[in-house]
Amino acid sequence: MNCAPFDVFAIRYARHAGRIAADNYLGKVDFHDAESDLDYYVWVLRRGDEIYLVDTGFGEEAARQRGRELFMRPSAGLALLGIDAAQVQNVILTHLHYDHAGTLADFPAATFHVQDAEPTYVTGRCMCHAPLRHPYDVEDIVQYVRKLYAGRVTFHNGTAQVAPGLTLHLVGGHTRGLQIVRVWTQRGWVVLASDASHLYGNIGNSAPFPVVYNVGDMLEGYRIVRELAESEDHIVPGHDPQVMLRYPAPEPALQGKIVRLDVAPTTGGGALG
Repeated sequence: MNCAPFDVFAIRYARHAGRIAADNYLGKVDFHDAESDLDYYVWVLRRGDEIYLVDTGFGEEAARQRGRELFMRPSAGLALLGIDAAQVQNVILTHLHYDHAGTLADFPAATFHVQDAEPTYVTGRCMCHAPLRHPYDVEDIVQYVRKLYAGRVTFHNGTAQVAPGLTLHLVGGHTRGLQIVRVWTQRGWVVLASDASHLYGNIGNSAPFPVVYNVGDMLEGYRIVRELAESEDHIVPGHDPQVMLRYPAPEPALQGKIVRLDVAPTTGGGALG
């Protein structure tokens, strides 16, 4: 790849503990670690002065309403990396669920990158069905529409290059317009799978996550993720606590809060399941 690599960070900002296997996998499962907690992340891509934020997480009110443990607002996590949320110019929204597209107001200077299919889905007839609209927060969607009317949204339709070494790919499945992020790093192509695979065990065992719009597209998404990543070690799921254990912190003070994904995993390498 003829461009400089990105540094890539995962910021852990919240947790949902006490989950059972049925919360994480469709159907009967008998593999290890099926009863995994979920961690919540946003991701930072940095190359010199060039910064892209992937997703904006949720804040205090959503944590209270949904029974999640909030460690910090995502914008506070950016500050730990010396990044001022108010100055961020580009935010990639993998989809518009409450835990990926909340706190939009914390990023007043940003342009938000979405797939055409996602807002069409979120404001269409599928939202008449409570199970499909439950993962969305209506106030987040209203805030998104305000960003749209302010000229702060860029739409993509399928695969798109946002910058050299940074591409977006529509996979759907979890939502109609879910996109994943492929980023060039010092160790090759890393894929931020977001909710194309919540846990290593979803893609590793071809076991879909229960919150799903189209199961067939979710399963096909596992193939797409694998094709785009340099290897299984280059796939980063969206909510797995193992991410914080497999990758190193940028510095000791950030242990348990932020890890680097542009370097090779230090433990658990090669095992998706």
